[in-house]
Amino acid sequence: MKVLVIGSGGREHALCAAVARSKKVEKIYCAPGNAGTAQLAENISISAEDIEGLKKFAQENAIGLTVVGPEVPLANGIVDLFESVGLKAFGPNKAAAQMEGSKAFMKKVLAKYKIPTAAYGEFSNSITATEYVKANKKYPLVVKADGLAAGKGVIICANETEALQALSDIMDKKIFGGAGAKIVIEEFLDGEEASILAVVDGKNFVLLPASQDHKKIFEEDKGPNTGGMGAYTPTPLIKADMIEKIKTHIIAPTVEGLKADGIVYKGILYAGIMITKEGPKVLEYNVRFGDPETQSILPLIKSDIVDLFLASVEGTLDKYKLELENKFAVCIVLASKGYPGDYEKGKIINGLDAFAGSQDVFLYHAGTKKVAGEVVTSGGRVLNLVALDSNLSAAIKKAYDNINKVTFEGVYFRRDIAKRAEKY
Repeated sequence: MKVLVIGSGGREHALCAAVARSKKVEKIYCAPGNAGTAQLAENISISAEDIEGLKKFAQENAIGLTVVGPEVPLANGIVDLFESVGLKAFGPNKAAAQMEGSKAFMKKVLAKYKIPTAAYGEFSNSITATEYVKANKKYPLVVKADGLAAGKGVIICANETEALQALSDIMDKKIFGGAGAKIVIEEFLDGEEASILAVVDGKNFVLLPASQDHKKIFEEDKGPNTGGMGAYTPTPLIKADMIEKIKTHIIAPTVEGLKADGIVYKGILYAGIMITKEGPKVLEYNVRFGDPETQSILPLIKSDIVDLFLASVEGTLDKYKLELENKFAVCIVLASKGYPGDYEKGKIINGLDAFAGSQDVFLYHAGTKKVAGEVVTSGGRVLNLVALDSNLSAAIKKAYDNINKVTFEGVYFRRDIAKRAEKY
């Protein structure tokens, strides 16, 4: 079987690596890919958002399965387009992708089916939003752009001044572009956050190991949000009884509720869950693999991942058996100096072969490309170093013991990834 992976980040490199382990796969393509995916797949110079071009490529090259990494092509209906010409694509269709594409849509689904989440209001103009903020007496308050904002459309406001500034920035100054045409204002949920990824086939679902992301740029979760500075899996925060609550009260009623509304959800359903004193509550849903959570989840899957994707597409997940390594995985993101603000590109990366052949330390490329025979930086998040061990503290140590083997000018990484878990 030929497999096409769509995207160009660390998530897609990890997907290519997992797909390459399948005995069913004869060739992998990645569109557009990066310098890392080029080691496993043939990179194709088609944008992830050019869904017509991707469809044409898949038809002409007899692609047996397409795995969609980013959210934008899903929200634009790539799965519907592929299915209309008989191509198999792993991911939700356009209607289902609204669960990430519109926070207001997602909140309405949660409210309708009594799925625990934060109280909220939605607004299409800054006047009524301002009135809502001025009437609010409880802080912090969370202001979210309704649409897709590359994981950065959420502002936590400590007081009324900050909330009003967030409204101005999103709705008037349009710092998130069209994503901020509508906003959602939510109560702040206090607790610890975890990422729960379910593979869904429309009626059945399989939960992948629970992970925790680190969104802030600086240690101790300070500074602005990023696309994610590291992750670890599984998180000891989510014990067996909590998993059952999440399955029973969150994932199952979401899948069933969407089906009742005429939306058959297939693909990844990624729940950002806040573990509060009242129990687990949904912060958000995403409709694709998380990044960098994926880089810490996929190395732990022993069973054939292509079978998992096909079972989702074909509605046969009840017959799939997920087999996992009894290990922990820690992923640290190496970023460009200045990220998530302005940063320079084109810095030569050294030490990329340091982990060739390793069974417990992996390097996934994100913002990289090859120029004149050298691999150089081409994005804010450049590389992901992942270490595996049967003990979480040992996995953390292994990751940090190895991270300085890879260097580029201005490299930055957090030094406290997964440390919060050691208290458990």
